[in-house]
Amino acid sequence: MQKTRTSGGQRGKCTDQEIHAAETSFWRKRKSVADQIRRWHTTCNPPGRRYSMSRQLIYNRWIYRRAVPLLIGSSLVYGTFTHRKPIANDSGGRPWPKTPRSVTQQWASVDNDTNTDAEPKPVSVSHTDLKEDDVPLFDADPDGGAWASLSARLSGARSALGAIQWSQVGDNLTDLILPSWAPDLPGYFAKLQLELEMAPGSLADEIWQEAQDPFLNPEITRMARVRISRELCTEEKVFQLRRKVYTTRALAKYLGIPEEDVEPEDVPTIAMCGSGGGLRALVAGTSSYLSAQEAGLYDCVTYTAGVSGSCWLQALYYSTIGKQNYGTLLDHLKRRIGTHIAYPPAALGLLTAAPTNKFLLSGIVEKVKGDPTAEFGLVDVYGVLLAARLFVPRGELGVDSRDLKISNQQTYLKDGAHPLPIYTAVRHEIPIEEKESDSEKSQQTVSQETKERAKKESWFQWFESTPYELFSEELEAGIPSWSVGRQFHNGVGSVQENGYSVPELRIPFMLGIWGSAFCATLSHYYKEIRPVIKSLVGFGGIDDLLEERNDELVKVHPIEPAAIPNYVLGLENQLPPTAAKSIFTSDHLELADAGMSNNLPIYPLLRPGRDVDILIAFDASADIKNENWLSVADGYARQRGIKGWPLGAGWPKKTTPDEAAAKEINVAEAASPQQAAGKIADARESSRKSSASTKSPETEKTENDDGSRTDHDKELSYCNVWVGTTLERSIASEPPSSKLLNDPSHEWQLMDPNAGIAVIYFPFLPNPDVEGVDPNTSDFMSTWNFIYTPEDIEKVVALARANFRAGEEQVKRTVRAVYERKKERRLKREKDAKMRRWRRHLRDGGDHFR
Repeated sequence: MQKTRTSGGQRGKCTDQEIHAAETSFWRKRKSVADQIRRWHTTCNPPGRRYSMSRQLIYNRWIYRRAVPLLIGSSLVYGTFTHRKPIANDSGGRPWPKTPRSVTQQWASVDNDTNTDAEPKPVSVSHTDLKEDDVPLFDADPDGGAWASLSARLSGARSALGAIQWSQVGDNLTDLILPSWAPDLPGYFAKLQLELEMAPGSLADEIWQEAQDPFLNPEITRMARVRISRELCTEEKVFQLRRKVYTTRALAKYLGIPEEDVEPEDVPTIAMCGSGGGLRALVAGTSSYLSAQEAGLYDCVTYTAGVSGSCWLQALYYSTIGKQNYGTLLDHLKRRIGTHIAYPPAALGLLTAAPTNKFLLSGIVEKVKGDPTAEFGLVDVYGVLLAARLFVPRGELGVDSRDLKISNQQTYLKDGAHPLPIYTAVRHEIPIEEKESDSEKSQQTVSQETKERAKKESWFQWFESTPYELFSEELEAGIPSWSVGRQFHNGVGSVQENGYSVPELRIPFMLGIWGSAFCATLSHYYKEIRPVIKSLVGFGGIDDLLEERNDELVKVHPIEPAAIPNYVLGLENQLPPTAAKSIFTSDHLELADAGMSNNLPIYPLLRPGRDVDILIAFDASADIKNENWLSVADGYARQRGIKGWPLGAGWPKKTTPDEAAAKEINVAEAASPQQAAGKIADARESSRKSSASTKSPETEKTENDDGSRTDHDKELSYCNVWVGTTLERSIASEPPSSKLLNDPSHEWQLMDPNAGIAVIYFPFLPNPDVEGVDPNTSDFMSTWNFIYTPEDIEKVVALARANFRAGEEQVKRTVRAVYERKKERRLKREKDAKMRRWRRHLRDGGDHFR
């Protein structure tokens, strides 16, 4: 008798003897497995121990005959449904199937009731009701794309290092010229290249396969659209309500008021921000925030915002490393930033060993594979090096992939327990003069029309990122944070051929963008090193020369910034007419360190809807006295029509004798050059005598346009307070500068009903209580220093605490005054409303005795 069997897709015949032999072999193997299990059971349970018959029955019949087949079967079922069952998502739409199908089939199963005639209107972050034509497709990494460029660069580095005959270099010469780890570099690069070759089983292949897994990256199943609106996103509005519950309780504790006596409406909205400045800003900002946290002030804060190193600070705080405690974060920094971020053995060791290699390289693989037109540059490398030093805990085994996405920080905000972090970056819009006509270039002249057009262009466009949204106030458009990294066309996010989008851009890449000071203009470079240049004998002329050429230096970027896909592509007719036209012709948005525009992230905190009452700024910028970042916000407040900003806040502008003389010449009418020279000499002599006869005046008075006089402190202290006004001026002249309220006798102005935003400014100044630390002269506090020893960090912490203690009581008085002012406003509104109701009752014929 013969039977038919199927094997390997081919049909054949076999005899009964062959079938019997196969069955015998099968049962023999099964008996062998059973014997192995029985031997293991005997080893774990020595002889002499008695077992009941029921226990023997369980082992013999259930374990051997049912448990093993059950486990195997359940594994098969789990694997089948993992790959084929539709994946539910939290986007509010229907589930997306994982099985790759055509786009038509996918959308037919997503929503059979979709109106295919409706035109998409990208005005909200809605991810439903899209039709097939609304979702553009893109191919991940075609031949010759960004991945090929990355592979070529790695291969070139490996070849260059491999060409060196390390064995022929003498030991003495190697010790003198090359470090001991130099011969190991070819091996590191060879291993790194193998892992990034996308061969089956390589690390890059594993990362890209997991990038398509909706269980690991649920955002790839969600459909994203551009939200065009001036208002805050819905998620942030909900956060404000939830955060108010916490800040009400915290304010009562901070001011020593019974919690039941505090109305949530009276609680001021407090924002806290840190400056840029690399690791100096990270360490100094963490120390300042820790002081505020220990005093109970930080719990009253609704928003935090950062630039450069302060963005790194926020990202670490909202991670499993920082654990939402600045003391814990400082301990982590002491263990990790004592080594330079670019020290090759440490960096390459993390990039080539598990589990840190996958943790750090996943962002690069997903970005370059998911965006074929992306550029791989210095910012990518810089971001990975920063993540290797800042986001890898000591021991290197406790890395958590949840720390790599900004949108995951929503976990810490869902009940309003912590402030909302705002990360900042800028896009540099080159002036129109750079695109002048050929005739203008040949004649070396610029027409008045070109100049007028240039005045309307913004130098820098600010972009803010929160765990909810990436948004530009100038463009009045934003996208969900989890969709950053995917391409957008006509306001709709793209999907791949398999129906999924690319994962969210990882934080290592964003770390590079936030802190890419090296992508700044030459003018920004010089601002960082200007204090050193001016202190050198004989270099004053160079300083004057570079200052004169600042208009040219501000247009030159030595290093190209990083870029993300342009989400406003194709939306020319839906965005404000003031948006730069060049933004609609580029596939990517080049973003860089926001410190190029303002080293304090003030602009996002003044955005309408956030309604900030108190802004607390910790400024650890370089050369803070000359770079008055608070005053830079004056132009923004005027342009946006923001009421209540204290104009003139910040460091006072000093007038030099030469400037005073020049001003004198402008108003005087000199009949001859000799007379003009005489007036200059008289002005200089007058200024010299005035300086010699006056001993360190504390204030100077300037006359305003309306005849009033305003006092200005020549030097600021550790804590400084200004308050704006909401009054409308009836004359066309500029409003007077806000008065510095460092004297307690002036703080009544905070209670004025027409008072506006209160600004509390903490400049990072040297303090006599902490010897040996000067932010301006201490070498380890340079922006370009990437090594902080535990001793250095302790010095910075001590200085930050001393400065905060100097202004702690003034801050509390300011917070109390703003709270009382808001309370008085509420009581007045309630009284007026009650009076209106009473008058209406009388007018309607009611009883006036009621």
